[in-house]
Order: sequence, then C-alpha cells, then structure tokens
Amino acid sequence: MENGGAGRPVVYVLGAAAGAVFGLPGAVREARGRGWEVAVGLTPTARGWLEAQVPELEELTGYPVKSAYRWPGQPDVLPPPDAVLFAPATFNSFNSLALGLTTSWVVGYAAEALGKGVPVLVMPCVNTALAAHPQFVRSVATLRGAGVHVLLGAGGFVPSEPGSGDARPYPWDAALRAVAEVLGR
Repeated sequence: MENGGAGRPVVYVLGAAAGAVFGLPGAVREARGRGWEVAVGLTPTARGWLEAQVPELEELTGYPVKSAYRWPGQPDVLPPPDAVLFAPATFNSFNSLALGLTTSWVVGYAAEALGKGVPVLVMPCVNTALAAHPQFVRSVATLRGAGVHVLLGAGGFVPSEPGSGDARPYPWDAALRAVAEVLGR
C-alpha cells in the first residue's frame, strides 16, 4: 500500500479529546520515523487542547491539521490514506463511529474510510466503567464486525478504574505496530 510521495504509505492519525491526545505529536514523529507520510485530524476540542502544537504538526507532516469539514467546492488537500488510525477515541467518538453519527470531521472521515475499504484501526481511551457500558460493548462488536481493528485489551488499550488518572501510559507503540502490520499485508 503506497499512496504517498516517494512510495511511502499514507497514514491518517485522528484524535479525540482524551488526555492521551497529548501524546499524539510524539506518535506522529514516530510514524514519520517509520517512513510513513502522515496527515493529522483532530476533533475541535482536541485541536483546542493541542493548538500550540498545531504549527509543529503541520510542519512535520506538510499538511494542515484538519478538524472541520471542507466547504463544497474546496479541494481536498490531503492524499488518500493507506490506513487510518483513530487514537485516542473517546467514549463519545467511539460510539458515534459505531452508530454512524458523524458530528465531527474525524468521526466522519473514519466512517467514510471504512466504507471505502481503507483499513481503520481504533484505539479507545475510556475507563473501566465506560468500557462496561452496554453501548460501548455493542460498539466494540459492531466495529469489529465491520472489519475495524479495535485495539482494546491485551496488545492494545487496557482501561483503568475511574478516577485513577493515567494509571497506565497510553500504548501509542502498540497502535503504531498494529498500523505497520496492516500496511505490511
């Protein structure tokens, strides 16, 4: 899979407003270090949290950080992806993706990529109480049934107890390994 310049695969890294999103710039640098072309998309709140890093992300990737739909008639400035990594995905964004509720560009793009047959990997960032919610459980099953690589549990994100803060570091390395595996197929 190689849509990018110089035969490099293109990976979209999409993030929602969970504390783990502060690790997204480091994950983008790591992805670039793997030789991937990277485009970044953030929910509006996540973009606000990372506003000071947006210029650095744009310089690093060579693309604007997207957080809103383009206007009709505007050209798409991003190359087509070979894979989409949605991490971190909050409880709301994860369930929205499973239900097809595309109220943000990030969720809408992930939904569209899935419909286009682009490999989509989603790593949630939720606590154990939210992970036990019946809708979340249904959403995991729905997304996995649709072919989404849900990186939850061993080898992916393992939820912590509510109120425990970031008991475990967000496993960006596991997410990037999963992307590499998908790109290698």
